Amino acid sequence: MTAILIHSARLITSDAETPNAWARFEDGYVVSTGSGDTWADADVVIDAVAVAGNDAILTPGFVDIHGHGGAGASFDDGVEAIRTARALHRAHGTTRAVVSLVTASLDELERRVSEIADLMTTDADILGSHLEGPFLDPAHHGAHNPSLLREPAAADVGRLLAAGRGTVRQVTIAPELPGGFEAIRLIVAAGAAAAVGHTSADAAQAERAFDAGATILTHAFNAMPGIHHRAPGPVLTAAADHRVILEAIADNVHLDPHVIKLIFDSAPGHVALVTDAMAAAGSADGSYDLGTVKVTVTDGIARADDTGSIAGSTLTQDVALQRAVQAGVSLVDAVRALTETPATAIGYGAELGQIAPGYLGDAVILDAQLHVMHVQTGAIPARR
Repeated sequence: MTAILIHSARLITSDAETPNAWARFEDGYVVSTGSGDTWADADVVIDAVAVAGNDAILTPGFVDIHGHGGAGASFDDGVEAIRTARALHRAHGTTRAVVSLVTASLDELERRVSEIADLMTTDADILGSHLEGPFLDPAHHGAHNPSLLREPAAADVGRLLAAGRGTVRQVTIAPELPGGFEAIRLIVAAGAAAAVGHTSADAAQAERAFDAGATILTHAFNAMPGIHHRAPGPVLTAAADHRVILEAIADNVHLDPHVIKLIFDSAPGHVALVTDAMAAAGSADGSYDLGTVKVTVTDGIARADDTGSIAGSTLTQDVALQRAVQAGVSLVDAVRALTETPATAIGYGAELGQIAPGYLGDAVILDAQLHVMHVQTGAIPARR
């Protein structure tokens, strides 16, 4: 048994902040927490102030349910590329992540989700896969190749879910497409989360999708109708529905800071801060591929060469935390959106996203400016 003790930190959980706190981890799990000098000695003792200075912050490990790569590597390019990108994001506090895949042929997506299922047997930080395509609205294709988009026929949806062998965590779908609502029910029945996104759905169609079982709104405001005073669209519908979690990309590009704050105010406790990061995260400006789409990154902003559409981000979750707090979101709420809420969105809320007894021992120490200074990953999560 290996015991790790982190002490003298501001412990931020989903609903509170505890000053001068400590947490004890044994064999990859949280076993106890407290405050002051009530902690007992351990095999490894980490003084948070020594690591991160005065006002050092301790949070659960971040969980990213929507990202495509980093460090020059794309999640679509196989196991080693996934590991390269994950190492970059792990250093920025993301201890666990879902591997998001862009639109490709059914044969290619089938191969990739199967490969990710295999990877989960060796790489504990991988929580499963996210199919962001191909069941998307051509009018809101964003950086997805429109020639590869297709309607969500039940056989096609079932084929991809089967290839994942229970590890597909999320499928983004435009519910208004023929067969869309039936596909949502199929996705949910398979144990995955159905997400409304890349869609022309109006408020009524979005509400119908949520009633059918969809529980996520993919990168809110992006690749969907905005809010109009006579046509509220899917964002307000999602924000008003306690069953739905809204993804937000807090990079000040996909969302203006005022809109970041608006999302948190409109859907308290139901926001997941995601990166939607592509290969250029943690890397240089230049030319990249996002699936079959050519992308140019200038000043850290990725855009598709053919349409000029935003093509993912170069965001890391620690920067998302900084941007959210700068926008006026409380630290407690912003941390919850990086930890408990995304974990809950994909069915891991009982294991990840908290520093509390019984949870996996993922933890991040940040300095007072919210820069990551130490990252710890706990035990292997239960296979779902």
